[in-house]
Amino acid sequence: MGTERRTATEAEANALASGIRLRIIRLTFKEALTNKELAHRLGKDPATVLHHVRKLVDTGFLAPQPARRGNRGAKEIPYLSTGLSWNLELAETEELGQASLEAYLAEVAETGTAKVEQTRLVVQLPDDEHAEFKRRLYGLLEEFAARPADPGAERTAVYLALYPSA
Repeated sequence: MGTERRTATEAEANALASGIRLRIIRLTFKEALTNKELAHRLGKDPATVLHHVRKLVDTGFLAPQPARRGNRGAKEIPYLSTGLSWNLELAETEELGQASLEAYLAEVAETGTAKVEQTRLVVQLPDDEHAEFKRRLYGLLEEFAARPADPGAERTAVYLALYPSA
């Protein structure tokens, strides 16, 4: 069980050190979106979003799909996430942590906290049980990530944070 992960390159890690880029990856998880559609969903300027889209394409996180015609007949290129971000081992850095938290908070703000199921738990375990706890949590995420997506089902996001508790 579990996906083989490889260490992220410096360019890949840098690309993921942005909350907006993490949100773009999530938005294009199963639905190809154009730069204009992404800008609208993110509430950002299309030129700014295009900068981020290009960085994600250059580093392999997004793949351009066949061009299509927009509302006014203009050629538009939709982008789809490649799933690469899930298959990388990332060194825990302040920048990556901040980007992940920023993306999570923006998504929750958009969804509304009333729709977010939340729970908190503090455990105090010896090292071997702590390692088992983490392994089982991540194993469960891997198991569900490996399942094929049901196009008619509602998407569910998971944000997991393990941190020392005072």
